[in-house]
Amino acid sequence: MIKGKKLYEGKAKIIYETKDKNLVIQHFKDDATAFNNLKKAKVEGKGVLNNRISEHILTCLSHCGIKTHLIKRLNMREQLIKKAEIFPVEFIVRNIATGSLTKRLGIPDGTHLEKPLLEYCYKKDELNDPLISREHIYSFGWATENEIKIIDNMTIRINDILTGMFRAVGIKLVDFKIEYGKSWNKDTEQKEIVLADEISPDTCRLWDVKTEKKLDKDRFRKDLGNIIQAYQEVARRLGIMPEETNISEVNFGRTIPIKFKKK
Repeated sequence: MIKGKKLYEGKAKIIYETKDKNLVIQHFKDDATAFNNLKKAKVEGKGVLNNRISEHILTCLSHCGIKTHLIKRLNMREQLIKKAEIFPVEFIVRNIATGSLTKRLGIPDGTHLEKPLLEYCYKKDELNDPLISREHIYSFGWATENEIKIIDNMTIRINDILTGMFRAVGIKLVDFKIEYGKSWNKDTEQKEIVLADEISPDTCRLWDVKTEKKLDKDRFRKDLGNIIQAYQEVARRLGIMPEETNISEVNFGRTIPIKFKKK
């Protein structure tokens, strides 16, 4: 697949065009950001891990009937995906209270919620991705009521699948955020809603079941160190075996070997 011009660059990924107007290439960067890009660093190899982990998770979700933008992984850092019109909304699922939820509402950190809590945020960096309601989404035309109904059902289903997947390997799925878009389905000749972006330790909070050790981007947010080792541990538990490479964690001056299994 020939990579064309750059269409978009975000904090963690770059999107490139291809000769097919309905397909693009998604490149995973090594940039680590937190607090709406106020804290930034390069963590060499993070993009490699996120690419592989997200591919594995989206493939599993696809096998469970969830429509995603993923076509296939192209190499260590890139995926071929469906081009999608992204809804300007982040969908957040919380199973355990932590992070901004505890700060906003004064709930004790680590509180297990009786049922998954679904929240919506407006995707706008300059506004710090504010929390919004369904009524905001409908009023400003960011999505229709029917689209949100479809997305909400998909999101709860995804949470069920991921909770079981991670629990089976000794990890608590604390919370996660996902994005959706509308892509062209050549079989039905109409647009359909698909899960987009990525699902990885960058977009999930993942705690070890026994120790509650953090295996996600909170290691960067809270200066806990060992970021790559944590992401690698998630990949290891998920049974991913990759191409062998060496990467260095720039923040901590170490070189850490990574091995992935080829499919």
